Amino acid sequence: MAILAAGAGQFSSGVSVVEVYAAVVDHDGRPVTGLNREDFTVLEDGRPQMLSAFAEGDFPLSVAVAVDHSFSMAGRELTSARDAARTFLSSLRSDDQAMIVAVGSEIETVAPLSSDRHAQQRAIAGLEPWGTTGLHDAIIASIDAIQSAKGRRALVLLSDGTDRYSNASASDALSRARNADVMIYPVALGHTRPALFAELATLTGGRSFQPRDAKQITDTMQTIANELRHQYLLGYTPSRPIVAGEEQWRSITVRARRSDVTVRARDGYLTK
Repeated sequence: MAILAAGAGQFSSGVSVVEVYAAVVDHDGRPVTGLNREDFTVLEDGRPQMLSAFAEGDFPLSVAVAVDHSFSMAGRELTSARDAARTFLSSLRSDDQAMIVAVGSEIETVAPLSSDRHAQQRAIAGLEPWGTTGLHDAIIASIDAIQSAKGRRALVLLSDGTDRYSNASASDALSRARNADVMIYPVALGHTRPALFAELATLTGGRSFQPRDAKQITDTMQTIANELRHQYLLGYTPSRPIVAGEEQWRSITVRARRSDVTVRARDGYLTK
C-alpha cells in the first residue's frame, strides 16, 4: 500500500490512500486544536470521501526558507528579511529540519537541510545585496530542493515580490507548486503583495502575509511556525479508483463542521 501526501504531484494506480494536511484556525488566525475525525468532511471532485486515517499533532517538518537578497531588497527590506528568517528559525522545534535558499541572480542553497540552527543563522547573516530577482525560478528551485525531504514539507518565501529576469513564468511557478506537496507561505516585504503570493498559498494550503513593521514581522513568523506545528492529517481511499496511465487532476476540498473556523489544505493532486 502506497501512502503519499495529497498533491504529491503524480499518483499511480498503486496508490490506495491519499493523505492531506489541513490547518484549522479561528477568526484571529490561531490554530484550533482538539477536533476529531467527525469534525471534517473531505470531498474529491465534489464527492464525499470516507476517512480511513486521522491524526492531530506535531508531525515531522522540513522547511525551506527562501530569502530574497537581490539589489531591490537592499537596505530596510533585506534587514527585515534577515530578521524574519531568524525569528522563524528560533520558533521551530529543535528536531525540525530547515534549509536556507538565497535568492538573487543565482539561486543557491547556503545552508543545507538540517536541524543545525547555528549554521542556518550564519548563512542568513552572510546574505548581502546582490543581483536581480529571479523570483519565479527561485520558487521552482526551492520547491524542488525541499520536495524529497521527509514528513511535511513547507516553503517560507521572504521577498518584495517583484520578479526580474526569471526563465520561468508565474504560471510555471504555480504549476510546479500545484503538482508538488509543499505548503507555501509567501511573506511580502515590499510595498505591495503580488497576486502570485496569494495564489501560491491557496493552491498549497499555506498562507500569504504582508507585515508592515518589525512587530508585525515577528508576529507573522511566529504565526507561521505555530500553524505548522498544529495541523491535522486526513487520509482516504478515493471512492473513484485511479486508472493506470490516465493523467487526471482531482480536486480536494476539506471542510470543518464548525462555522467559526477556517480550514486550509491543498486543492488537489494529479494522477498518472
